[in-house]
Amino acid sequence: MKNTAILDKRSLTGPVPDPGFSISNGLVLCMNKPLGWTSADVVRKVRFRLQRCWQVKKIKVGHAGTLDPLATGLLILCIGKATRLATHFQNEDKEYLAEIKFGATTPSFDLEHPVDATYPWEHIDKNRLLHVLNEFLGEQEQIPPVYSAKVIDGTRAYELARQGHAPEMKKNTIQIHALEVTDFSPPCLTLKITCSKGTYIRSLARDLGEALGSGAHLVSLHRSGSGLYRAEHALSIEEFEAFFK
Repeated sequence: MKNTAILDKRSLTGPVPDPGFSISNGLVLCMNKPLGWTSADVVRKVRFRLQRCWQVKKIKVGHAGTLDPLATGLLILCIGKATRLATHFQNEDKEYLAEIKFGATTPSFDLEHPVDATYPWEHIDKNRLLHVLNEFLGEQEQIPPVYSAKVIDGTRAYELARQGHAPEMKKNTIQIHALEVTDFSPPCLTLKITCSKGTYIRSLARDLGEALGSGAHLVSLHRSGSGLYRAEHALSIEEFEAFFK
């Protein structure tokens, strides 16, 4: 990574290198994904702008860990030869700020779909919540959401779900390092989560609701960190466009 420039608001490696350096050695961008954008939307925006800025016909751009359209925050993009580093960034631990609402579930475990069932939540108090959260720490098996990008027999799980199928989702081994309650105003909970790669916060919301004798879904999600990099230092789309005119 020593010859690869890494750019965020702090300009970690100094000024942006000239196009020749960037194309030959690669560039890593820390972007702040907006609400409603897919990760692929951000990739396309960056690729188009860099092709025009650097006057090249083709350039590789990939991201190091998908964020759902309803999530915001840090999205690391690897450009040119830096795409070989994507796995390194994907393997880093992640930090999230998640808002979870008890008392209702949805098919996607978030607000992408309407509520499909309601449950009592009034019995959930702070002491019970903290006890159950402690049980979710450490290594564990987690079932991904059906509405996810997991591939099943060559087809994305969400595509099968939209066709009315109910694919069997295989468990993933994940690790949750820390769960910090930053706000608890029943039926809503805000958690700061530090976890391994492959952790679905939507699934955590579902499982937490079940463990508390209720139902739950994810209301909002913000990726605040990945390894050493932070969302507060990431470039917005507007800042990126202003930088690469």
